[in-house]
Amino acid sequence: MSALTPPTDMPTPTTDKITQAAMETIYLCKFRVSMDGEWLCLRELDDISLTPDPEPTHEDPNYLMANERMNLMNMAKLSIKGLIESALNLGRTLDSDYAPLQQFFVVMEHCLKHGLKAKKTFLGQNKSFWGPLELVEKLVPEAAEITASVKDLPGLKTPVGRGRAWLRLALMQKKLSEYMKALINKKELLSEFYEVNALMMEEEGAIIAGLLVGLNVIDANFCMKGEDLDSQVGVIDFSMYLKDGNSSKGSEGDGQITAILDQKNYVEELNRHLNATVNNLQTKVDLLEKSNTKLTEELAVANNRIITLQEEMERVKEESSYLLESNRKDVEKELELQISMRQEMELAMKMLEKDVCEKQDALVSLRQQLDDLRALKHELAFKLQSSDLGVKQKSELNSRLEEKTNQMAATIKQLEQSEKDLVKQAKTLNSAANKLIPKHH
Repeated sequence: MSALTPPTDMPTPTTDKITQAAMETIYLCKFRVSMDGEWLCLRELDDISLTPDPEPTHEDPNYLMANERMNLMNMAKLSIKGLIESALNLGRTLDSDYAPLQQFFVVMEHCLKHGLKAKKTFLGQNKSFWGPLELVEKLVPEAAEITASVKDLPGLKTPVGRGRAWLRLALMQKKLSEYMKALINKKELLSEFYEVNALMMEEEGAIIAGLLVGLNVIDANFCMKGEDLDSQVGVIDFSMYLKDGNSSKGSEGDGQITAILDQKNYVEELNRHLNATVNNLQTKVDLLEKSNTKLTEELAVANNRIITLQEEMERVKEESSYLLESNRKDVEKELELQISMRQEMELAMKMLEKDVCEKQDALVSLRQQLDDLRALKHELAFKLQSSDLGVKQKSELNSRLEEKTNQMAATIKQLEQSEKDLVKQAKTLNSAANKLIPKHH
């Protein structure tokens, strides 16, 4: 790019420094680009003052960052203005091959990369603007669809490629300005990714977000499946914005040729999109046919499995019915046997009770007889004392009485022991009957 000197009728700078700065100045439409040390300064002509600026401190990071922010903001103004004007003159939907649109995305990429914090990875330091763009879906729910679409694109392998795809989808959705404003308003979230004096953290970022509103008047359509967004090199082409005095010559003829070429490119792009769509649909049809065949086979296998399971279930039901019937008959037999045994035991208990009652009656009778004999013994003893019988007769009678008394006492003991045995037998039978009763119930 050649240097341009100011016209002779304009005021002449008074110092060698201003003269040298003017010699190193070029003009981009309404903007002036000048070399300021190692940095490129981009300013609007309305902001130019002929009075020399104070000597800047080029090593000051704040000055350098401010200079970069101003350059990027002015470059964004140029890019957005040129894109809108050219799109309105063109009068059709823009695609990814449109040069002003490509340059706009390059400028936006530089704006989003400005002041990014470097993240250390095992491959070194990495700076990507995809991280901040992922935050937008948390702030604006409509952006979740774009983020999901970007993550589903099979050709994207790097964060930079995903960020570029996100910018294109947001422009197609005509929500780029809204998303950028929502992101810039959340400085506390952006501080994780950007330095304090980065463009997205300062006023220049808000200005660029406001300028993006004008892009809602254009229509864009991109097919990103076949586009390599990972390896593109984002270089700003300043030649698109340079003033050229001879550019007006033959502009009408060039405009017609450009319109014809644009129409041709549009038709070719549309045809390419249609072919890609047809190929995608054919691929989907093939996949659906394969999937349908596979599902049919799986359905047949599942039906066979269901039939087998039903047959097995019927067989299990029959076996279960047979086992239940067999167990029921066995239980009924055992129950009948227990009922019969219980009845026999109840009869035996009644007989034992009757026998006990009879023996108790006999015992009472024997005790009564014993009492009578004892009374008789006392009476006889009393009579013997007063009787004239002989001692021998009295002794024999007394011996017989004592013998009879002892026999009766032994009989009473036997009856008592027999009664105890009968009571034990009754208790045993009663316990056995109680054990049988729960099983019966």
